[in-house]
Amino acid sequence: MSRPRLIGLLLALITLLVYLPASRDGFVNYDDQDYVTENSAVQKGLTWPGIKWAFTTSHASNWHPLTWLSHMADCELFALNPGAHHLVNVLFHTANVVLLFLLLLWLTGELWPAAFVAALFAWHPLHVESVAWISERKDVLSTFFALLTLLAYTRYAQHVTSALCQVTRTNSTSSPVTRLPAEALAKAGHPSRFYWLALIFFALGLMAKPMLVTLPFVMLLLDYWPLGRIPDYQFRIPDLKRLTLEKWPFFLLASVSSLITFLVQRGGEAVVSLEIVPPVLRLENALTAYALYLLKTIWPVNLGVIYPLPRAIPWFAALAAVAVLISLSAAAWRTRKRSPYGLVGWLWFLGTLVPVIGLVQVGDAAMADRYTYFPLIGVFLAVAFGIRDLANRFQFPKPAVIAAAVMVLAGCLVLTENQLRYWRDSESLFIHALAVTKDNYLAHLNLGTVFQKEGRLNEALAEYHEAARLSPGYFRVHSNLGSLLDDMGRPEEALAEYRLALRLKSNLPTLHDGMGIVLVELGRFDEAMSEFAGAARLDPAYPWPYFQMGKALLGQGRDAEAIDKLREALRINPDNYQILAYVARVLAANEKPGVRDGQTALVYAVKANVLSDGTLPFVLDALGMACAETGRFDDAQEAIKRAIKIATVAGMKQDVASLQQRLRLYQNHQPWRESFLSTNTLPVDLPQN
Repeated sequence: MSRPRLIGLLLALITLLVYLPASRDGFVNYDDQDYVTENSAVQKGLTWPGIKWAFTTSHASNWHPLTWLSHMADCELFALNPGAHHLVNVLFHTANVVLLFLLLLWLTGELWPAAFVAALFAWHPLHVESVAWISERKDVLSTFFALLTLLAYTRYAQHVTSALCQVTRTNSTSSPVTRLPAEALAKAGHPSRFYWLALIFFALGLMAKPMLVTLPFVMLLLDYWPLGRIPDYQFRIPDLKRLTLEKWPFFLLASVSSLITFLVQRGGEAVVSLEIVPPVLRLENALTAYALYLLKTIWPVNLGVIYPLPRAIPWFAALAAVAVLISLSAAAWRTRKRSPYGLVGWLWFLGTLVPVIGLVQVGDAAMADRYTYFPLIGVFLAVAFGIRDLANRFQFPKPAVIAAAVMVLAGCLVLTENQLRYWRDSESLFIHALAVTKDNYLAHLNLGTVFQKEGRLNEALAEYHEAARLSPGYFRVHSNLGSLLDDMGRPEEALAEYRLALRLKSNLPTLHDGMGIVLVELGRFDEAMSEFAGAARLDPAYPWPYFQMGKALLGQGRDAEAIDKLREALRINPDNYQILAYVARVLAANEKPGVRDGQTALVYAVKANVLSDGTLPFVLDALGMACAETGRFDDAQEAIKRAIKIATVAGMKQDVASLQQRLRLYQNHQPWRESFLSTNTLPVDLPQN
């Protein structure tokens, strides 16, 4: 095996081994809900309606259809197995490592610097977030297409340069040749095919993550070095104009993608207004973020999933960041002829971070580790080739250089392995984020959500109160407090929190829905129905208001009206197993004979069980009720026994007792009957919303 192939194989194998522990991780409660776990369109897999949705939606305040299709493909193949989703991320990252190694080898012909850059990219702990976070599929996927774009462009540029050299040698005039005649193009192997291939890959990359809009500028940098398409490293206007015009389709695609992204993010209210984050703070944060990214590259410790945007930045911190950036920029410019890789690497880093540096502020983060996934290639490039030149200039012993490189990479491997541990689950992730940052209300909020889901209500309340202290104007803090206080049996306090949340964000259907649930519990039926109706008006594609109206009407004894509302919820989302199971239960077990419809209940219950992979006790319970109502008592017993087994393993003692009671009825060939009046409790395991 040739040496480059062996090195590429080793890079791939070590990367796979390093990130293999991620396959044991679960989903986290930060963005994974939007992208997978609570996204019904994604969970259906690759369907024609899903593909249309991917290309037309602005869900999660982004337009990245290829990312949606990637998640759909995962669900098609692996359902909701988080380990498999993680493994796909790891495989994309591994492919990116090999592609980067190949790209640098083609560009420079330098084996060991190319291998060192690829290894740093593969194992640097700043890149853990992009690989270990399922929602960041867009990072590894977009970079995959970005590297394919640069590979295709490199082949195009090298063919053109070779053909130009041949034409120049046979040209009788002394003027330089900048265009290829048709015969030269033929001899060059028609390089235009690589050009259009690069354009296709670029379009795919933009559809995975629009951060790649700066890629045409990277191509210009590569024209400068190492492709050498700018003679004598002189920035002459005609050369720059020629090379820029050559790439006009790339710039056009980048412009269109930028416009779409801005409109989608503004429409999704993700773009923060100048009143909230003024221009001076944005500029100061951008400058300090650049410096902090460099610091974390050199000393990658205290890495967190969320770095909150500070209310103010000390003047000395901003001044120090400016000094660092000016000094490094000046050094890169002064040495551009002797060390052109330094200027290229530095501008690669600065330029590719521009879309996410915060001048257009999206969200509440000051910076993010994931944003460095592609930009840090520039820094690694400058460092690797700088070390090569220093070693040659001062004649450092080769073993010493190798030992230093191995130590750096070993340190990266150790820190990456350590950082991966924090992505094991949501609790570990946000406890660590709170340990390495301060005033992090988002981390408190997400940790509180973890505790609430686990039934650790007092701990959740403490986290939410801390989040409210740090950010009293954030609607989601009060929404979560309302939900938690309702869970704790304090509906009056919950109602006050929902009212406050709605004052801050009046156009969010989930808030009206949550407030309606509390009003039902307080017996304020008309007000509750008004809130549910308001939620339905705000989002006609949102099924839960109709579901909650149906439950409220059942509690009033108005079963016929309730069934109509529940059917409307199913019309909006016919594949929601929670709604299907609940409606099946109502139709199968209602104590009112006129409401029951066993055959329809069985259809709904079977579908819910298929959609949930037969793993949820409350769905199996509904299936057992439907089977019993239709006289299929053996099937009912089988379903309820599976439900009992799963609930027992999960430690659901109270639910197991109820399930066993129904099992005895089915063994005696008797169906289950229950009231759905307001005194009746919710079904086993069924979420309220």
